[in-house]
Amino acid sequence: MNFRGVEIRRLENLFGIVYQQLTGKFETETQMSLLNDLSQRKLLHDVSHQAELDASLSSRKVTFYCGFDPTADSLHVGSLLPLLIMKRFMKDGHKGIALLGTATGAIGDPSGRSSERNLLKPQQIEENRQGIEKQIRHILADDKNEITVVENNSWVAKLSAIEFLRDVGKHFSVNAMIQKESVKARLENREQGISYTEFSYMLLQAYDYYWLYHNYGCRLQIGGSDQWGNITAGMDLIRRKSGEQAEKSYGLTFPLLLSSSGEKFGKTAAGAVWLSADKTSPYQFYQYWINISDEDAALLLPKLSSLDIVQCSALCEEALAAPEKRLLQTKIAAELTTLVHGPSELDAAIRASQVFFGGSMDGLNHATLRDIFREVPSAEIPRSIFQPVAPLLDILTTCGAAKSRGEARRLIEGGGIYLNNQRINDVQHNVGIENFIDENILVIRSGKKKYYLLQLANS
Repeated sequence: MNFRGVEIRRLENLFGIVYQQLTGKFETETQMSLLNDLSQRKLLHDVSHQAELDASLSSRKVTFYCGFDPTADSLHVGSLLPLLIMKRFMKDGHKGIALLGTATGAIGDPSGRSSERNLLKPQQIEENRQGIEKQIRHILADDKNEITVVENNSWVAKLSAIEFLRDVGKHFSVNAMIQKESVKARLENREQGISYTEFSYMLLQAYDYYWLYHNYGCRLQIGGSDQWGNITAGMDLIRRKSGEQAEKSYGLTFPLLLSSSGEKFGKTAAGAVWLSADKTSPYQFYQYWINISDEDAALLLPKLSSLDIVQCSALCEEALAAPEKRLLQTKIAAELTTLVHGPSELDAAIRASQVFFGGSMDGLNHATLRDIFREVPSAEIPRSIFQPVAPLLDILTTCGAAKSRGEARRLIEGGGIYLNNQRINDVQHNVGIENFIDENILVIRSGKKKYYLLQLANS
């Protein structure tokens, strides 16, 4: 049996769980440690002193942090993975710190970059900080375990250049730094190279970890796999400045969010998929996840959903039996849309998704309808035409649904014309401004699948 072209054996390898469940090899949720759970979900890439960290996480509450540079005024879907992993740690009772890189963001992290980042002005960094802090607090909101948000400019700005070179720089060997993957890849590109500005980023991030270690008792830094060099640099700085007898610090990285073809998630033909509703509407966000491939959905379900491993396995088996239902995509889309935009926006996105199948447009605003019908033919019509009404026959020819009034008449008489998904049978029907949703948009359907969008123009 195939699952949309993906063999069951392939899915077993992706999940690593289907047959484990059938043969009873699962640990129960209460038995499974946090690191084991992350491992089964394929969310571990590098871990320092894994056995020690596992024991520490299982025996006490650990303060950990993850950094986010304010390079834009919104996070994108690639940022969901670190946020969800933070959420898992916090659910387990550990204390989370979200570090906003208002200092490091002014420089730019070379990790994963083939070229130099554009330097941002302080005002833009502050605007970006406000945008992403709001998103982080919303997604990580938890009545029992509140997220702590800090910005590294509050301590980096107090350092003079001499202090930084003396107290931080002297602990690092350039020989070791150029072997870090984030630096090495850029040095091998002779045309682009790497500036001293970006080269110093590693030292600043290392100092962040050191500062949080001493001021917040932070013992663990987590980040994407491209951050391993920066994280281990921080651990080295803590050890060298604090001494061998100081409590150990740890590092953990997770794989970047990649599709089955190896491409980063969150990129579309229209650009990045953002967490901000102003940049990517809740409907577009929901549709992005609904439209991912079956193989990608199988990869992402244990990583992004709140289901435990056993539940992931059960849903996978159910999806294998009924691939046409797109159960995995629906589960991922529902959870992530609720997390990022809230349950009411999920409800609106689901109803909007049903519009193409004749669903009601009640409660949908003109902005959502523009998203839904952004690829269908559209036309603007002067508001002055509807003083007070205009014949439907003329409207159909104006928008291109009919080539002539005669054809428009035949379409109406045949029951093939719909306004906002409501069938119109009267050839004498008149259209008024009140028929336009939000007095802005009218959706015209001819037959089952031909849609036209009519928008009111002020002139």
